[in-house]
Amino acid sequence: MPHINIKMYPGKPEAAKQSLADKIMVLAQEELGCPMEALSVSIQEVAPESWNETVADVIPGDAVVAGEMWRVK
Repeated sequence: MPHINIKMYPGKPEAAKQSLADKIMVLAQEELGCPMEALSVSIQEVAPESWNETVADVIPGDAVVAGEMWRVK
């Protein structure tokens, strides 16, 4: 508690994904006040051609708390 799942297009270097996950862990710990061992982050790569059906059409709009859900046109 909590688990943070990041969905993104493939192609970013592993080092960049690890750095992002590490920074999100620190920020989540600071903001939520929970112990670091209670946090987890996963990164799921989703191909652009599958984005709408895998992400945009699945996550309800009211669950997006920052930014705007990207849709492939």
